[in-house]
Amino acid sequence: MPRLLALACLALVALPATAQTSAVCSNGFATLSTTVPNSRTSGPFACNGVDLLAFLPSCSGSTSCTTGPLSSGRGNDIWGWTDPTTNREYALVGMVNGTVFVDVTVPTAPEVLGRVVSHNGSSSTWRDIKVYANHAFIVSEASGHGMQVFDLTRLRGLTADPARTFEPDARYAGVSNSHNIVINEDSGYAYLVGTNTCSGGLHMVDIRTPTAPVSAGCFAEDGYTHDAQCVIYAGPDTQYTGREICFASNEDTVTIVDVTDKSNPVQISRGFYPTPGYTHQGWLTDDHRYHLADDELDEFFGTVSATRTVVMDVSDLDNPEWHFDYAGPLFTSDHNLYVRGRYAFLSTYESGTRILDLAGLDGGSMTEVAFFDTHPQSDDTGFEGQWSNYPYFASGTIVANDRTNGLFVLRPTNLVVDTPAGPAPTAFALSEPTPNPAAARTTLALTVPAPEHVRATVLDATGREVAVVFEGTVADAATITVDTHSLAAGAYVIRVTGESFSAARRLSVAR
Repeated sequence: MPRLLALACLALVALPATAQTSAVCSNGFATLSTTVPNSRTSGPFACNGVDLLAFLPSCSGSTSCTTGPLSSGRGNDIWGWTDPTTNREYALVGMVNGTVFVDVTVPTAPEVLGRVVSHNGSSSTWRDIKVYANHAFIVSEASGHGMQVFDLTRLRGLTADPARTFEPDARYAGVSNSHNIVINEDSGYAYLVGTNTCSGGLHMVDIRTPTAPVSAGCFAEDGYTHDAQCVIYAGPDTQYTGREICFASNEDTVTIVDVTDKSNPVQISRGFYPTPGYTHQGWLTDDHRYHLADDELDEFFGTVSATRTVVMDVSDLDNPEWHFDYAGPLFTSDHNLYVRGRYAFLSTYESGTRILDLAGLDGGSMTEVAFFDTHPQSDDTGFEGQWSNYPYFASGTIVANDRTNGLFVLRPTNLVVDTPAGPAPTAFALSEPTPNPAAARTTLALTVPAPEHVRATVLDATGREVAVVFEGTVADAATITVDTHSLAAGAYVIRVTGESFSAARRLSVAR
């Protein structure tokens, strides 16, 4: 069932006035009511259709400062993990000298649980984290770092303690340094890229037993790989159905490699596009038909006039073709992007998270539908600002790591994910509650395009369901009435879920 890309189960509740880090996007900006301590910025943050749930600054001052909730200087990459037992959601935040674990289950009140320190206390601008089988796999450009392995289930039951440190559960020393790590969770193999081995190409590691990683192979034919995505192929080119295929960002090409046989990987093809600066990273659409690529340096070199996302048609793996270039609304450098359903989530350094609708891909177009600028200091080419984002939590929470400013916990307000990148789904409509604040009762108007079973509930500030206010079939339009007599004064969320949609509206109860 499609899910609203929004926080559908938790209220947007302000933190105490001395450290408020939540703000609704209104009139083009999310504006905090107070200055955030130990931060390089307190906004306001330019936005469209994305609310700020929380902001944890990394620190203020120089790159070696040690103040602020994350207390590890500048940030870099980020990934996420959902505990399959508890359904709690965690951000895995890369910093220059370690990896910080943040519980974002209640996204308006994230908790820093501790960190794994970089091997031998080393420091590096570059760190990357991915997850397989409830373990985090961490690499860094720091010499001698190797790959750390950490059992994420150790986070269960912990409360906030920013000073807590963990020792990793294992370490793979088959490489000294690694720029990035790629994991295919369907095969149980990791691909370390940009290492001191394999000419910087794909260094393959069997991680099916997570705490006992084993070297499995090497691909060096096309030289240095900066990043990649490796999948069990299920796209239109039936010649490769079921094969394990890597789509590698190799500085000036998208290089496609069959890694099914780790001892004998085969380069299938190289995909070229106009005026490459540096082919940095990319991601496939869910149907494996298109590959969206970030070129990190084309803006910096001035070969394009707006933030460019390169779309490759990879429906024929032997003959990938440049399809078109998307030009963003600003002229800032892009870094990482990820695809979920019909949307791409771009981290574009100084202009933050940009969300693109992919419905027009076949016709050569993409449309920006929402954004949140985590770097209000400037919008320019260069490498300050947002490094990466993670958009895959079931709740709809997005976490983004801004290397200059810190961790941002975000919520798009009107997007539906987990639907194919095809024609837009027929819209539903849910009004805001009226009155709001409410003292005795409030109502919402719901319209659906086709008959659906609908359930409406009220949740308190912790996400606990406190009332079911409607359940039944809606054929066209309905009025949902919420009796607030029994609710204490405070902030709530009204969650409305159908068979093809989910939506949430904030409600204040006043006495």
